[in-house]
Amino acid sequence: MHNGGTPWTLAVPTGGDTLRQERLTRDLHDTLNRTDGLVVGFRDADEPTERGHKGAGVGEVALWAVGSAAVARPASQVLITLIKEWCAKERHRKVVVTVGGDSIEITGRPDATQERMVRDFQDRIVGGDGPEPDDDAA
Repeated sequence: MHNGGTPWTLAVPTGGDTLRQERLTRDLHDTLNRTDGLVVGFRDADEPTERGHKGAGVGEVALWAVGSAAVARPASQVLITLIKEWCAKERHRKVVVTVGGDSIEITGRPDATQERMVRDFQDRIVGGDGPEPDDDAA
């Protein structure tokens, strides 16, 4: 599926509208796939979404994304910024990002509290390795 880096699972919740979810997920895939340093693909439907689950579920479409392992924090900042920009294109877009057992919902127009939650999430998934975050980058 992917080599190097920590895999991120990206899901676009649409309230059960599977056709809209597939369309938006493919659009997000195309947007992220154009970025150097990111490898993006569609999750295998037979692959468990989390420990204890048998698969992604009928009609559920999700992506995986991996940034360069050597630059985990900058790659995660780029990925989060790209997701925010993609969400901002259309009202009510959001993406649920899961890394390991940790997840967060990202929207296109986050308030200050949501921005802080995203920074905290980023700190947890990177584990404090690497340079300090650039608050202007997100």
